Amino acid sequence: MLPFNNDIESCLEKLQQGGLILYPTDTVWGIGCDATNKEAVAKIYQLKKRSDNHAMIVLVADEREILHYVTQAELQIFDYIKGINRPTTVIYEGAIGLADNLMAEDGSVAIRICEDEFCKHLLKRFRKPLISTSANISGYPAPQCFKDIEPVIVNGVDYVVNYRQDDTEYRKPSSIIKWEKDGTLSIIRP
Repeated sequence: MLPFNNDIESCLEKLQQGGLILYPTDTVWGIGCDATNKEAVAKIYQLKKRSDNHAMIVLVADEREILHYVTQAELQIFDYIKGINRPTTVIYEGAIGLADNLMAEDGSVAIRICEDEFCKHLLKRFRKPLISTSANISGYPAPQCFKDIEPVIVNGVDYVVNYRQDDTEYRKPSSIIKWEKDGTLSIIRP
């Protein structure tokens, strides 16, 4: 039995009900919800006191899933990502099948293939992509570990994952890149 089985079960229950979770990712702790549920996504914007014209990051378990949620997936990007040793989010053109209020105004979407063991199990069991936005009020620094998360965020979600709350390793947000139509790469956040 995995050390986080109970957390996975509780997360699945809340996610299926349209709820919000607070969970550890391969980067910083995140606020998450079903990335296909517009109402759940709206709850995150409200909790973070964030304008809904700011796109959010979507987590998937593997490359194949990206092909279900974008019309413009350049397969070369998968080779590029494999050569990077830190979590990297890619902005793709032509998002489909996701809540429209999580995408950028131009219809693009930021997706990261998550390598974290907990997240991979959760994503595979949920069978849908998850939102992953830093667990902070908009405009404030992203928490680098659980103890840095403000009580308003902890109290504002439907379930808080217990797994890795005691971690003291400080983590950084992912790098963000955009693979342009002409095959060039733009670095948005190093």
